[in-house]
Amino acid sequence: MTTINETAYPRIKPNMSQSELQSVYTPTPEDIAYVRQQRRRKLDQLALLVHIKLTQRLGYFLKSPDIPNKIISHISEQMKMRSAPRKYLSRFDRGGSRTRLKALVRRYLDIKLIESNDKTTLLLHKLSSEASEKKHEIADIINIVIEGLVKQRYELPGFSTLVKYAKSAKKQVNDAYFKQTHRKLNHELTAELDRMLNSSGSKTRWDSIKREVKKPTNKEVKSYLQHLQWLQGLVERLPNMEFLPLTKKHHFTLEARSLDAFHLKEMKQAKRYTLMVLMIQSKLSQSLDDVAGIFKRKLNKLHQSAETRLMEYHQEHTQRTEKLISQFRNVLKTYGDNEAGVPPSLSDIRNAMSEEPAILLAECEEHLAYAGNNYYPFMLKLYKPQRAQLLNCLELLELGSSSEDSSILLALETILEYRNTHKQELGHYEEFVAQPWVNDKWKKLIFNADTKTVNRKYFELCVLSRIKNELSSGDLFIRYSLEHSDYRKELISWDEYEQGLSEYTDMLGFSKDSKTFATELKKTLSELSTQVDEQFQSNEFLDFNNDQLVIRRHQNIPEPQQLKKLDEALRDSLEEKSIVDILVESEQWLDAHKLFKPVSGFESKLDNPRKRFISTLFCYGCNLGPTQTARSIKTLSRKQVAWLNLKYVTEEKLEKAIVKTVNAYNKFELPSFWGSGKSASADGTKWNVYEQNLLSEYHIRYGGYGGIGYYHVSDTYIALFSHFIPCGVYEAIYILDGLIKNESDIQPDVIHGDTQAQSTTVFGLAHLLGIDLMPRIRNIKKLVFYKADGRTKYKHINRLFRGNINWSLIERHLPDMLRVALSIQAGKISPSTILKRLGTYSRKNRLYFAFRELGRAIRTIFLLKYISDVELRRTIHSATNKSEEFNNFTKWLFFGGDGIIAENVRHEQRKVIKYNQLVANLVILHNVQSMTEVLSQLKQRQMPISEEVLKFLSPYRTEHINRFGDYHLDLSKKRKPLNYKLDIIKSQSPQ
Repeated sequence: MTTINETAYPRIKPNMSQSELQSVYTPTPEDIAYVRQQRRRKLDQLALLVHIKLTQRLGYFLKSPDIPNKIISHISEQMKMRSAPRKYLSRFDRGGSRTRLKALVRRYLDIKLIESNDKTTLLLHKLSSEASEKKHEIADIINIVIEGLVKQRYELPGFSTLVKYAKSAKKQVNDAYFKQTHRKLNHELTAELDRMLNSSGSKTRWDSIKREVKKPTNKEVKSYLQHLQWLQGLVERLPNMEFLPLTKKHHFTLEARSLDAFHLKEMKQAKRYTLMVLMIQSKLSQSLDDVAGIFKRKLNKLHQSAETRLMEYHQEHTQRTEKLISQFRNVLKTYGDNEAGVPPSLSDIRNAMSEEPAILLAECEEHLAYAGNNYYPFMLKLYKPQRAQLLNCLELLELGSSSEDSSILLALETILEYRNTHKQELGHYEEFVAQPWVNDKWKKLIFNADTKTVNRKYFELCVLSRIKNELSSGDLFIRYSLEHSDYRKELISWDEYEQGLSEYTDMLGFSKDSKTFATELKKTLSELSTQVDEQFQSNEFLDFNNDQLVIRRHQNIPEPQQLKKLDEALRDSLEEKSIVDILVESEQWLDAHKLFKPVSGFESKLDNPRKRFISTLFCYGCNLGPTQTARSIKTLSRKQVAWLNLKYVTEEKLEKAIVKTVNAYNKFELPSFWGSGKSASADGTKWNVYEQNLLSEYHIRYGGYGGIGYYHVSDTYIALFSHFIPCGVYEAIYILDGLIKNESDIQPDVIHGDTQAQSTTVFGLAHLLGIDLMPRIRNIKKLVFYKADGRTKYKHINRLFRGNINWSLIERHLPDMLRVALSIQAGKISPSTILKRLGTYSRKNRLYFAFRELGRAIRTIFLLKYISDVELRRTIHSATNKSEEFNNFTKWLFFGGDGIIAENVRHEQRKVIKYNQLVANLVILHNVQSMTEVLSQLKQRQMPISEEVLKFLSPYRTEHINRFGDYHLDLSKKRKPLNYKLDIIKSQSPQ
């Protein structure tokens, strides 16, 4: 049952602060004048005024027993009269008195009555139906209806009425979509879908629909390509589901994913077929992305292996290289030994050679083939056993070009046309010799200018390598794909752009005029460059050494003397608890289990849902697994633990629980000493997974197979967001997602990152999203500083600059870039989706060059601040350290199963990362509550506690937590409530 606490339905807070009482319930002179005009008796005036202020705040009328005494007393004081007895106020709870009072309140507040008539019924049904088109959860539908009623100045009906209309509308809207899908399916298709649910042995065809690609061995890839081909044939016969809103598609697909064949059979036909069609289409999209991933991974491996072979070749043939140079020296010496003007004879030259000329020439040709670090020739032998699978991948991927240049697709057609030929040389010389995507190294190997022919195998390698790059840059897209879709279709229209531009640029303080935008940015960069130049000699941390900038290390702020004593007092006073007790207590504070309801949208029928949720959270968040959890918590079976995860838990619901935890944490005083909440840091850490899945990749830096958990950690220490990404992915493309998707009360606009966040395109996009990107900088000597104006010369720092900003490029493409930013703000596309396209050089993509140029300007501004401000460097260092500490803390809590994520299904792997983040945040919340209690007690015992000391504390404390032993879920024990109001120090806390 949806509860009022899950919605935005207005209600009076149980613990109202004095400031809220003053700001919300203090009557204005106009309020007082109105009630005095309408009623003569003081008590009647008070009753009317109380209901005016309450209805103004709530949007509906309360009965006298539900009105807090605090509000009545406050309004009485403002009226300079004694508080009305509750018995007197109850006169207005019934009969004509209540009717007349309501009429006066409505007239003054200009709100309309919700009546039991056809007009009102039609309005509520209309609002509920429109909301049901956009949202799936009953609580979300109710929130939209409330917003609509308030906008039209209607009094809010009772909560149960809203629930009734929301449920009815949701059912009607969903049923209409189910029937629409059913009508699009012919008898042959419905029969085929039904057959998928029939078992042949232990498996059904429906199980094979959900298949995940395993470790991409040759056998697995061959089998998976056959699976993809079958899926493509099936999807071509299924109806187009574009009529469904994205929200509905998403939720119906999640529901289908959670169902097995048995439960699908129990459904009504129309719903069953809708869920099956969406699931099949979703799996096709995933399979296409999987195959594209396999293709790119295999090509990358070919290039890496060939580079390794080249290095080995150079090492092995060092002696031969020396021999050839020595031979050339002998020939030159022969020339030099002859008399001036007398050329040596051929016999003299031949005598100077140690071997046959033909042998030496062949060795020279081979050496020149690999000159300039050209490893391409080594790819040929490695390519041969991979060729069939790589071409099979491309035959199944329906590629399209996102620009007018489709020459690479014509080249692919040529390759596939000659796929089965035995010819080594092809025609088509004139067609491809001038293509800009064929670099000089490839040209030497591919094109024979004498015979006007093309070397088929090298040409294939060149084209396949180019396709890999263009898939990464977004120059090529794949039909039906998600990760490799045509991103242009995900952007808002130009009409929507024009409508939202002014509001967006005003909000961020930008000029919407391209020329003004570029001029202001140029001025900022120019003035800052001048300022840094003028202050350079007085900056003790900066110097040049042989034209290389040197930044001297700053000293860390020393720890206060009192810190050790306070830390020991905390360690001695914190009560030892098991990890399960901490999860139980934290969950009871938040009622987090109420966020987890059946994916189907039906009401939950679980007995003891709190116990089931905590057990599942412990199972997956601490990595015990269902079997070990069932052994440890003896009242639940393995299936019960796993069932809740499958049927109730999604990434979105875990994110809501994380947000609720963050918001509770943010109410404490203690985190305000650690940070303002205005900045966050992003960093990744490797998680071990088994090799039998596509996401698992060998990580060179960390060693071993796994994926990357990528976390956004607030400067107050709590984690705001998490991702799970493959090891080979450039982490920085996800750095902005965490801030855009973060829905908590902590809303940072500054993001710190590791060195991977130095990309210019990331800087450019971050700026247009109103985010200040301030990453940790290493190897600053390798980063290019750009001048605002190439004609400007600086006295001290001129050596820093190695380029100039092309302002006309930024000015010309600012509308295109802002359209991307507005699309992200509208939720049409994520920052990572666009950064994947911008993270790879593309000569075709004008957005790439525009964002790169804007990013060069923004990054230079940041770098100038970075080198000149020691406090900024200190802040960045501190922020990135917090990320590293969180990574260690969250892994400490992931103690089961040898720290290996045992799930091989990718969406389950992502859920495990979210589970673990939720566990970490709940423990952090519990630690802060416990630390606050202890610090408050220490203060009462006269222990000196200062802000300076508190700044050095951290909520990542583990010494009092018992991870092992017997686990007992005691839900009957009375727990202390959260207490946000405990004072730690007498002085005012930082805001």
